[in-house]
Amino acid sequence: MEAKRIKAENFRNIESADVELTSGVNLLYGNNAQGKTNLLEAVCFFSLGKSFRGAKEGEFIRFDSKNASLSLDFCDSVREQNIKIDFFRDKLRHVEQNGVKISRMSEMIGAFRAVLFCPEHLNIIKEGPSMRRGYLDVAISQLRPLYLRSLQRYNHILAQRNKLIKNAVADRRSFDATVEFWSQQLAHEAASITRSRLKYLAMVEQELKTCFAEMTGDREIPSLEYDFSFKIDRTTAEDVKKCEEVFLSRLMSSHDREISAGATLWGIHKDDVDIRLNGKSARLYASQGQQRSLALGLKLSESRISMRDTGEEPVLLLDDVFSELDATRREYLTERMKRGQVIMTACGDVDLGTSVNVINVEKGNYLPYGK
Repeated sequence: MEAKRIKAENFRNIESADVELTSGVNLLYGNNAQGKTNLLEAVCFFSLGKSFRGAKEGEFIRFDSKNASLSLDFCDSVREQNIKIDFFRDKLRHVEQNGVKISRMSEMIGAFRAVLFCPEHLNIIKEGPSMRRGYLDVAISQLRPLYLRSLQRYNHILAQRNKLIKNAVADRRSFDATVEFWSQQLAHEAASITRSRLKYLAMVEQELKTCFAEMTGDREIPSLEYDFSFKIDRTTAEDVKKCEEVFLSRLMSSHDREISAGATLWGIHKDDVDIRLNGKSARLYASQGQQRSLALGLKLSESRISMRDTGEEPVLLLDDVFSELDATRREYLTERMKRGQVIMTACGDVDLGTSVNVINVEKGNYLPYGK
């Protein structure tokens, strides 16, 4: 998988950019606040279907413009492709893949596969459960588009069920008449999502242990355990039918508690991943350096799984990460970067020990090194 060319018009601080990318390492180089991360965000949008910085699409549009556009030429082992996206202030985005309009962003997820690593990914280890669920959901969605659609259905059903719960105090009759229907729908999607998460997490754990063995020489052993929001054993959870039955039973036996809380209290939206290092909670006991190693290992594991599943290296996107890593981790990451295409940002000297396509970035302009 390789990105060949990224174009941007009126995107963030970019008035107009047309950047050709090469195989190997592409380095966006310049001072802070010049537009390096903006271009990386543009490339990443074609993989995630959203901003990795949490921005709304209206924030993409340059302050003095009514619309913005992005275009990415990329190729896999089969063919060359293009995706073009137009953003507007007063109407929905317009997306075309290979000249054909697509109505939902989820339809393009998985076409351009990339793995992003940035300093904020340390929060996967340090922060709350939503960060770890998000890591799983993004990674699985790129490989399994049906997973993303199931997740979207789950969130829609959850919103309907929560609305029903909130209205139950004033209208208990409607709640009693329809709660089983919504609970059945929720349990059905939850069981499928749970199995996918468990399967993917097992692969991540295997790859993560390999990464740590290569980085630390078996001195530190990571482990990952899926933490369910309700009592269920792993064997049952891996059986979709049994998991659905157990989850539905839980939902149907806790109406008073949920009405009191005003929301659905159990489900995949409450699950977590327990990340441990040498048997101890990484969130509570790991050092800052160890937590960075875990975050790096998780993202590189995501890359390895994508390669194993599709037969192609995903594009590796790195946002100012070398300044956050010590010498050992920089050396390890540099070695891993030799396996596929890399697009990275930096504002200081970076010794990569390999040929690099350097793109100078200044005030939203992108010029090859020396021009």
